Amino acid sequence: MSEGSATGAVHVVMPGDVDRLSVASGGNVYDRRICEGLARTRPVHELPVAGSWPRPDGTARGDLAAALAGVPDGASVLMDGLVACGVPEVVVPEAGRLRLAVLVHLPLADETQPPGAPPPDDLDVRERETLRASHAVVTTGRRTAGRLIEHHGLDAARVHVAPPGTDPAPLAPGTEDGTRLLCVASLTPRKGHDLLVEALARVGGHGWELTCVGPLRRDLDQVARLRALIERHGLDDRIHLAGPRTGERLDLAYGAADLLVLASRAETYGMVVTEALAHGLPVLATEVGGVPEALGRTAGGEPPGLLVPPEDPAALAGALRRWLGEPDLRRRLRKLAAERRDTLPSWDDTTRALTGVLDGLDRVSP
Repeated sequence: MSEGSATGAVHVVMPGDVDRLSVASGGNVYDRRICEGLARTRPVHELPVAGSWPRPDGTARGDLAAALAGVPDGASVLMDGLVACGVPEVVVPEAGRLRLAVLVHLPLADETQPPGAPPPDDLDVRERETLRASHAVVTTGRRTAGRLIEHHGLDAARVHVAPPGTDPAPLAPGTEDGTRLLCVASLTPRKGHDLLVEALARVGGHGWELTCVGPLRRDLDQVARLRALIERHGLDDRIHLAGPRTGERLDLAYGAADLLVLASRAETYGMVVTEALAHGLPVLATEVGGVPEALGRTAGGEPPGLLVPPEDPAALAGALRRWLGEPDLRRRLRKLAAERRDTLPSWDDTTRALTGVLDGLDRVSP
């Protein structure tokens, strides 16, 4: 029996920037936390691979191929889908000798392209080939799991869900008028900051301020377009691009806010939604992907926030006006958010779910 299968070790393939603050992402945070959690029960061998995933150059492809070639026969390998799904020519041949699981944070075809760019049909095909060859597929939300099963024709028994966890956090005190708005997301087209700016331009008044926390270097063109849009609407003094924050600084941002606002065009789950709820912050978000699942409901069946259609600045503006103009609504949603925080999954729950997947891989013959 090989070293990998004998010891229950897992080799985790991740983007090379997994720990780089300047390009922090929910996917990177998830990868880091599961490595820490799994390491409490089994050896974890981290394999970060630098590259412009999911469209790497030849050097990155070679580095990934070399990393996989160095893994013992029969070993369990958990690959971040951002790295795995765009290069089936590298990954699929290895599925014959490794126990391979692919973690899909976001289907590649859901990545919003820059304006005027063609849809990533080739990535969709590549993802299908990679996922069909893997022994297990892990997603962060039930809705995405169902979509992958249907869209790629996957065996449902091989698709698993391991939602992101949350850490206990102090309750955000909030302000009486609810004017401190917070958006936590990388400044990329998929996150819809442009839609949020357009919505806020329609709201006016109310004395609101928006702090956007998130990396500014993932898409420099998008950041430039967003700055121009903010300036065009004369909102420079009310919308602040604060850059990336993690750990205590991110906790402070949540603690100082009244409402999390997320205008995403696509989300597999929406980790920032549960992070906000852990602080007792209500959420206003677009109803896409796994966001309704992340928002959830209280024991009484009520959602601790508001959902609006995607790509609809008018609907988003209307919900913002309600939040800012209706004190009773603010009080009710704050109460519901405080209740919801007691039912959120923990990172231990996430680790247990992935441990179950890996235990199943140990019984698979590659």
